[in-house]
Amino acid sequence: MFKTDILIIGTGLAGAIAAITAADLGRQVTILTKTEELLSGSTPYAQGGIIYRGTDDSPEKLKADIIEAGDGICWEQAVDQLCAIGPQMVEECLVTRCNVDFDKTENNEFHLTAEGAHSSARIIHSKDRTGAIIQKSVIEELTKHPNIKILTNTTVVDLMTLSHHSTNLLDIYEKPACFGAIVLDNVSGSVYPVYAGKTILATGGLGQIYRHTTNPSESTGDGIALAWRAGARCFNLQYVQFHPTTFYNNRESFLISEAVRGEGGVLIDKSGNEFMQKYHELKSLAPRDVVARGIHQTMLETNHPCVYLDISFKNAEWLKNRFPTIDAYCNRDGVDITKEPIPVVPAEHYSCGGVGVGLTGKTSLRRLYAIGEVSCTGIHGANRLASTSLLESVVWGYLAGKDAVETFNENDYYPEIYPWEEAQEYIDPALIAQDWITIKNTMWNYVGLMRTKNRLVRANVTLRHLQSEIEQFYKKAKMTKEIVEFRNGVQTAVAVTMATLEARVSKGTHYLVK
Repeated sequence: MFKTDILIIGTGLAGAIAAITAADLGRQVTILTKTEELLSGSTPYAQGGIIYRGTDDSPEKLKADIIEAGDGICWEQAVDQLCAIGPQMVEECLVTRCNVDFDKTENNEFHLTAEGAHSSARIIHSKDRTGAIIQKSVIEELTKHPNIKILTNTTVVDLMTLSHHSTNLLDIYEKPACFGAIVLDNVSGSVYPVYAGKTILATGGLGQIYRHTTNPSESTGDGIALAWRAGARCFNLQYVQFHPTTFYNNRESFLISEAVRGEGGVLIDKSGNEFMQKYHELKSLAPRDVVARGIHQTMLETNHPCVYLDISFKNAEWLKNRFPTIDAYCNRDGVDITKEPIPVVPAEHYSCGGVGVGLTGKTSLRRLYAIGEVSCTGIHGANRLASTSLLESVVWGYLAGKDAVETFNENDYYPEIYPWEEAQEYIDPALIAQDWITIKNTMWNYVGLMRTKNRLVRANVTLRHLQSEIEQFYKKAKMTKEIVEFRNGVQTAVAVTMATLEARVSKGTHYLVK
């Protein structure tokens, strides 16, 4: 029997901080990722930075900005917690514990910048690759910790719960609880249970269910699907944030950080005219949902496949030093950001909803936590404020890891489970590829930036039919990471569509067209 005190699914910032916290407090932790490398998920792609505190800042000012960006439906208790202890957590967990190298001024103080919808320059960063620098530093601490066991190339098939996996039929009357997960070794193909006193979901986003996304390939909505099937409460799934500015090149979506606009970049149409003043008083620094729709509308009005982000009026040397990653990427595609505007389009970026949790990351299912993007803490409301995601990951990662240890029960119940039944049927990869295209196009066209009731009904019918077929594939297929992701992707798409159909009021990123 493979048994661990605390099982953490996902090695992004939230999962890694939870693992280090719980391990520091003496518990044996197992952390796993379905990818070959630990440096996975969306954290390494976070360019702009993480909220700290500005020189003229206060928790009250930050709270007001978060709630304004969230269109007034953020959970106030969660926002208060983030604003009160966030900067302290950055210092303790990232600066002191993990030695993250944030950019400094000549006076050896953190260099502060602003981003869209922030009323103060309160963002600290490491040039334009903040997430990667943070995650590399955190992983160094993770890999050398004696209390942490790391499993790479390991995919979670399902969470184990009393109601679904116990061989004791009377366990259906017990309060629902999670006691670990069924996992797949991607290399050997073996499927086996990992028993755990506490399980923490830190699986990241769901961007791959959309045609255009800034998310990495592993963001297939696994955590939402796992929690949904296990019976944990999920909510606010209709609030899917589309980043306004990704590089337009007809290939992958490369994010052009909001920090470019924070440093003065201006959005213009194909004729060189600014247009955001028509949509918001903050113009190019308006909340992301407003900017994304403004771009979308301008593309329609000008009959042009993109708009442009111009920061070429800044000093060339300064630009190259401030945004080296963006500069290098754009140059590879023949765009010199020091001399010309950057072609940009919106893309799916962040799920503001997720698995519902409390102030320490506990879900509605006993012994199960959720942290990071897979969770819904209530911080983001209907639209995430820039650079809150990394801070939320640190705060809730720390609090979940701490709570999992402090409430650990040595006498927790671990039932006998049904043995895994191995199927052997080969599934044609062409079928999987085509069905993924259907999922992505359905979500992009019907459950995207602009929604109508008819589009959502069409999406629900299409995805429900597809899910039924995929479940039949799943029952017969030889288990692989791709099959698991496929099943999770359609389940997450169905969950998002159902939530969107039920949401009758336009708020933030959920924009209903009459």
